Amino acid sequence: MLLLWTKFLKKMTILKIAIQKNGRLSENSRELLAECGIKFSSGTAALKSNAVNFPVEALFLRDDDIPQYVEQNVADIGIIGENVVYEKKKDIKVVEHLGFASCKLSLAIPKEEIYTGVGYFMNKKIATSYPVILSDFLQKHQITAEIEEISGSVEIAPGIGLANAICDIVSSGSTLLANGLVEVETILNSQAVIVANKNMAPEKESILEDLLFRIRTVKSARKNKYILLNAPESSIDEICNILPGMKSPTVLPLAKKGWCSIHSVVGENEFWERINLLKKAGAENILVIPIEKMIL
Repeated sequence: MLLLWTKFLKKMTILKIAIQKNGRLSENSRELLAECGIKFSSGTAALKSNAVNFPVEALFLRDDDIPQYVEQNVADIGIIGENVVYEKKKDIKVVEHLGFASCKLSLAIPKEEIYTGVGYFMNKKIATSYPVILSDFLQKHQITAEIEEISGSVEIAPGIGLANAICDIVSSGSTLLANGLVEVETILNSQAVIVANKNMAPEKESILEDLLFRIRTVKSARKNKYILLNAPESSIDEICNILPGMKSPTVLPLAKKGWCSIHSVVGENEFWERINLLKKAGAENILVIPIEKMIL
């Protein structure tokens, strides 16, 4: 069966998607495609793999190289961080924000320094792996500073006298703290995005739309919870006001006279608050269930 599918793939249009080979972004990207029902023929060690049930081929590359490959049409689309998009400045377009791999690109200084605002960086030396984004930021604020470009271990630069400050990716801030630094300015909030070649063939655009449809259903499901509860009929109106569904909650009668079952969908960020309100309104036996897919 796999051999027949492989022969069929050679005759059909394939969308090539570039994914980071290793790291957290790679894991999240593979997980997303798996949740979209897309299965690949090769293991994680392969540099290229065809899906066995969807017209897409994955290329596993360094994340810094992905914008260039997408621009040059080696890959049709890619999954990368927004920070890489803005740093590389390739002629590609962002077609979807994915909501994972969130981080920020920030300026940090030694914790014993007194920060006085962006003007603090005037005539300072700043170490970074993101010289393009940093240069744009400094120019925007009319700050003259020397940019020291380094490829890694940026946080150590002030401690060894290489720079007065740094500009680097910050997640938890623990690495800054360990190196005696404190974050003072956020330059960019970043998350994983899908980028695409601007001159994609119509047949590949069609495959991309199918892929984006799957991804959006997964994203919608991740952001919502399905809630089931029992409540007295006298509380229906109050509970329905607390739990507006996609259109309205579903209300079903129970065998117990005077009681009903109410079903609805609530956003991940608000369902705890809603549950407390539901309990006050008389709701009982509340079940909160993850949603696998959600098609709006």
